[in-house]
Amino acid sequence: MFDYSDLIQPDQGQDARTIHLVDKQGFEAWLKTRSPRERAALEAADFKPAPYAHAILPGDVAESWSVVTSVANVDSLSAWCLAKLAEKLPEGRYRVEGRQPGKAIFGWMTAQYRFDSYRSKAEPRGARVLLTEDVASIAPAVAEARATALVRDLVNTPAADMGPAALEREAERIAKAYGGQLTVTKGEALEQGYPMIHAVGRAAAKHHAPRLIEISWGKQEHPRIALVGKGVCFDSGGLDIKPAAGMRLMKKDMGGAAHILALAELVMASGLPVRLHCLVGAVENAISADAFRPGDVLKSRLGLTVEIGNTDAEGRLVLGDALARAGEEKPELIVDFATLTGAARVALGPDLPAMFANDDALAADLIAGGEHRDDPVWRMPLWDGYADLLETDIADLGNAGSSAFAGSITAALFLKRFVPKDSVWAHFDTFAWRPSARPGRPKGGAALGLRAAWAMLQQRYDRRARPGEAA
Repeated sequence: MFDYSDLIQPDQGQDARTIHLVDKQGFEAWLKTRSPRERAALEAADFKPAPYAHAILPGDVAESWSVVTSVANVDSLSAWCLAKLAEKLPEGRYRVEGRQPGKAIFGWMTAQYRFDSYRSKAEPRGARVLLTEDVASIAPAVAEARATALVRDLVNTPAADMGPAALEREAERIAKAYGGQLTVTKGEALEQGYPMIHAVGRAAAKHHAPRLIEISWGKQEHPRIALVGKGVCFDSGGLDIKPAAGMRLMKKDMGGAAHILALAELVMASGLPVRLHCLVGAVENAISADAFRPGDVLKSRLGLTVEIGNTDAEGRLVLGDALARAGEEKPELIVDFATLTGAARVALGPDLPAMFANDDALAADLIAGGEHRDDPVWRMPLWDGYADLLETDIADLGNAGSSAFAGSITAALFLKRFVPKDSVWAHFDTFAWRPSARPGRPKGGAALGLRAAWAMLQQRYDRRARPGEAA
């Protein structure tokens, strides 16, 4: 992984090129302060204070140039406002004129992410370094950039190299690095304790054995929280097979697990005073003579029976057993991430993860965290009025709604049946993928909702003072 700590450095007065910030409101006044030579260069470049617009300003000599870029508001910088510069400028050191870059250091780092593991010749990387006097903000931002890169790397890796065993290895790396305890229940051992995880993954068991991966970390006296992730490493749809177009991106169906592993590493690396239980159900939903079938009835770990209406609604089965296991430890908070439904994407598009919560205060904290980190989430209704869509004639509930309507809600209601009633719970239905690039956010694997959830955990459990935030 790229060393993001090299991209943000303390400002100690070292030589650096200047970044001038302008916005639409103040552009004309700023322009009057510039030299005739600079104004001529801006006119020649047809520079306008539009989003992400930038231009090079000539200096007295060839090597003394600076750059101007347009932002929405010079007094309130977003995480992404300098990201395009970090993609386009030559390597070297840069300093924002007259203020600190603040949240923009995150986008500056993530803009320089590359996934070139499979290229025969990787593109050379010249670091663009941003300086800041706010030294205390560097380490937390670097940690979040690394977590974001981890999600991207895991999701971008092809399924042939990112199966259940690879997710287990990543969990093992994290557990070893921070003194966590790793427990893995694998293959046929799942059949009794985690029958739904076993049923989904058994068709691929010969080469990609299903497993429940658990990391336990933290002190006994700290509040217990659980993080649960869907790790479907490839989803063919099972016997309800997906069309080719629907299967093309299914390497990303373990995106929920990627988010949870990255979030768990943030928790452990920061020393957040919680007792963490991280759970990932890792399977491949394949097709073979041993594949589970439409019409089958599965018994869950919780004891509820589930009739299979669609084998392509497998992620909720994996999560159901994992959530039941998490609930046995009586956590006060459960957060799960999953690439669960196409219905959430129809409702909210690829960039905005759907968030469901059984507690208004938790939902408000997640929304506030997303706003603070420029990682927006949208609360969807966990409306029990649709629960009857999960009813079946022969089992306790079905895994697929009886109507094409409200698909993301019925999926969340399915998960709710496996969550303890006294646990505060949030469910993220995230896409984990960016179909087209934006500054700081390349096409491909994407961390959507990760930093919102991390901000919520910090706000609730970290009583240490954080720069710019309440302790």
